[in-house]
Amino acid sequence: MNLGKYSFGIGDRFNHEGIAQLSAIMEANKNGINITPVWNKSNREHDIVNSEPEGTRKEADTAVKESGWEGDYFVDADHINLENVNRFIEHSDFFTLDIAEYIGKESSAEDIKNFKKSCEIFGKSIDIEGINDSVLIDEELLDSVAVKYLKAIKQAGKIYRHIEETKGKGNFITEISMDEVEKAQTPLDLFFILKMIANERIPAQTLAPKFTGRFNKGVDYKGDINQFAKEFEQDLLVIDQAVNNFDLPKDLKLSVHSGSDKFSIYPVMAELLKKYNKGIHIKTAGTTWLEEVIGLAISGDEGLAMAKEIYIRSLSHKKELCAPYLDVIDIDESQLPAPEKIINWNGDKFASTLRHIPDHPDYNPNFRQLIHVAYKVAAEMGDAYIHLIEKHSNVIGECVKENILKRHLSRLFKF
Repeated sequence: MNLGKYSFGIGDRFNHEGIAQLSAIMEANKNGINITPVWNKSNREHDIVNSEPEGTRKEADTAVKESGWEGDYFVDADHINLENVNRFIEHSDFFTLDIAEYIGKESSAEDIKNFKKSCEIFGKSIDIEGINDSVLIDEELLDSVAVKYLKAIKQAGKIYRHIEETKGKGNFITEISMDEVEKAQTPLDLFFILKMIANERIPAQTLAPKFTGRFNKGVDYKGDINQFAKEFEQDLLVIDQAVNNFDLPKDLKLSVHSGSDKFSIYPVMAELLKKYNKGIHIKTAGTTWLEEVIGLAISGDEGLAMAKEIYIRSLSHKKELCAPYLDVIDIDESQLPAPEKIINWNGDKFASTLRHIPDHPDYNPNFRQLIHVAYKVAAEMGDAYIHLIEKHSNVIGECVKENILKRHLSRLFKF
């Protein structure tokens, strides 16, 4: 299986927007950009909305059939581990191996010894493209990277082989994710991580490192864009060098787990991808769920009433809703509008407060982040929520398509 040069993760909490999501990608492809769609949904999201991976597969297959899509497409078991992977194996053909919790965990002396021995091929120093000076390879350096990453990559190997036993070699895409950690990996770290991946014989096609800066859910990147650009470029070069020197897939590429809407770094990535003729995998998370709420708000009185109810309930359950996402949200409670204020808003006011157009005077990133994590509220509404998003599917579908096409794909691929 081959993911292609460009691929785009389209998360969907309630499995209703597959056709709208795919229509955006099809429109982008008419502009000469060959993008592979990947429907992704994590174990956490399934648990929160009481869904199963079978539903994500059904959504993808139905959208592809009804839209006449003839290209490749995938269903991603997003952020899985050994404890929950079996839930996904039958219905997924893309597996994001989340090994963040194993970073910094102690490895066995034998594993460290074997890793060091595998690095003897480098000699006493190595020149890594993108890093100005030669890197001295000594016991201290190898011990340092082994302590930080060896246990995690060994765990990735276990998960990969477990999946392979059932699905068979070459029948699924493997991504390794290390983005949900506190500290960014350096390009030098990445080089040795890739050596470990090669040692484990994991045919990873995408790798999601942690970059400097904040990648909060549903809002723009917060950090030093120049520093991000430097890291991104160095990582592209390191992957190139590792692919050429280790037994890794030739199409290995970076995966950016954006949490959606990292508009300020899209031009940076676009320029560097063009400069080095490289591919990318971008994951968007709850952006489609947010467009459902926006669509409800502008659909008429009953939709607006439900959108307001979702916000009011989320405000009163903020602590519970935010708990799983504390590392990837920054909400200023003082900037959250009170229920008595939003109750008088019309649909356009609600939508423009939520919609990610940063220069719009109504836009409120705190409001947006809270609703981003509030999909549990909609899940608890059950059939009432599903009934309304189905009833107003045309309005919502246009919102979903416009968001993916105009605010994401056109920015990233410059058309």
